[in-house]
Amino acid sequence: MKHREKPLAEVTLRKYEKPYRLTGRELVKKLCLSIGLLQPANSRDVVVDVFLSLLKAAEPIALPEIEKSVKLSRKQHSLPMTGIASSNVRRQVKRLKDSFIIEKVGKSYRIAENAPLHEVFAERIEKFYLPTIVSRVKEYCEAVERERWKNGTAVSEMQKPDE
Repeated sequence: MKHREKPLAEVTLRKYEKPYRLTGRELVKKLCLSIGLLQPANSRDVVVDVFLSLLKAAEPIALPEIEKSVKLSRKQHSLPMTGIASSNVRRQVKRLKDSFIIEKVGKSYRIAENAPLHEVFAERIEKFYLPTIVSRVKEYCEAVERERWKNGTAVSEMQKPDE
């Protein structure tokens, strides 16, 4: 991916049925799917176990404890012990941190501000992160429209700039 094509920010949101009858890991998995941390039909779902370990922790939890919790969770749910390497657990923690859902406190991690998840989502994603992305998309829409009307052609007829 060219440097200029790498997004400054991105978000994926999906709407699923209401969370009736879902509990535990399946409920957290559906949340991960809903906020783009997990792709539909992806069997590499260690992020669910990482997130679950952070949700269950009463206090901030360090990476070694997250790793132990992930292994235990996967064993309890009879899931393959794949994707549990320390490097992958660290990567999943970073993804959760980059998504503004968790934060680092010293050498440990916790749900952002120790707040309820709906508040974390509302304050950090819905009110802060999402508007900046929507605003930039609108800027691109306006730029395309200016280009469209400047040339007097439809967008599909616009020429690519010289590369």
